[in-house]
Amino acid sequence: MYQRNFKFACDLIRRLRRICDGTSSTILEPLCGRPLGIKFNPVTCDLYIADAYFGLMVVGRNGGPAKQLASSAERIPFRFTNALDIDPNTGVVYFTDSSMYFQRRQYPMLIESGDRSGRLLKYDPRNKQVTVLRRGLAFPNGVTLSKDKSFLLVAESDSRRILRFWVEGESVIYSPQPFAQVAQFPDNIETDRNGDFWVALNTKRGNDKTDLVAVKLDGSNGNVLDVLEGNKQNALDSVSEVEEHGGYLYAGSPVQPYVVVIKA
Repeated sequence: MYQRNFKFACDLIRRLRRICDGTSSTILEPLCGRPLGIKFNPVTCDLYIADAYFGLMVVGRNGGPAKQLASSAERIPFRFTNALDIDPNTGVVYFTDSSMYFQRRQYPMLIESGDRSGRLLKYDPRNKQVTVLRRGLAFPNGVTLSKDKSFLLVAESDSRRILRFWVEGESVIYSPQPFAQVAQFPDNIETDRNGDFWVALNTKRGNDKTDLVAVKLDGSNGNVLDVLEGNKQNALDSVSEVEEHGGYLYAGSPVQPYVVVIKA
């Protein structure tokens, strides 16, 4: 289906390619960066990047080195910038900072500690301001806007739940509502063309017959519509994102050097 790839963007102008290119070393992550959430603004074609160490960044439509947009909010540095989504109508970027104390390479400690210092934030490119929308979240991870842009969903990984934040105009209702509870750690969330949601279940694959690696949630009430089963295959180890497009599911993982393509 896809025959080749090419380098489109990088995190830093002075990136040490000899050290950083192709490395999976967590020790080098603070030096080399670690992109997690990436998404194009469909209007401007700018690529926004949530880098775990360098914060919120952007690359123009022609690619090249990324420009840092934000690395802190309320004078508190981002420690674990994670996922993002973009409202194409306003250009506002919603993103998560998973912890105020632990970095990505320390995520096992984050989980074990019960840390609840994560934040949901927004970046407005019109005034270049970052606003904290919600504090005190337990490992906030994936974030996505609903199809009609009336609400946000945020995966709170350590609580194994999906939270809904209603959006009114350009304001977000700060008190979330529970949208769904899942059996394993939810990671990224993607909205499909029908307005439903695929939630990747990144860790703690079950020993039962189902071996769930992702669930599809009804966009109106959070009920489970479909599941993606791993069938004990290593190819679907630590799935971090599932996106449905053109009749296929595309599953990505931070520990595998490929994308799994499955007929939906």
